[in-house]
Amino acid sequence: MTEDKLLFNTGFFEEFNDEISQLTAIESSKLELTPENAESGLAKLVLTLVELIRKLIEKQAMRRVDGGTLTDTEIERLGETLMKLESKMEELKKHFNLTDQDLNINLGPLGNLM
Repeated sequence: MTEDKLLFNTGFFEEFNDEISQLTAIESSKLELTPENAESGLAKLVLTLVELIRKLIEKQAMRRVDGGTLTDTEIERLGETLMKLESKMEELKKHFNLTDQDLNINLGPLGNLM
């Protein structure tokens, strides 16, 4: 009889947890939606989630590069893609008059998102 095993890299989650733990709660970073600011509040929420996912993808990509599992062509393509995504995020933040700090929303007892 064979045993099913779940294998995963815990280093990623430990590092992410460490980053979350180091953040402090800042009152001004709470996401507060009102009828008057619904559009900008929604933009802030969506861009915050996109930025979080972008950073997670970037960290995973660096692990793959460091692990040697990518070809030179794949590394080049990955780097170009990440740069374009970062550039587009900067463009969207300017469009909605948001800063990096604006995207760092407060998660209550968990602290700030980024």
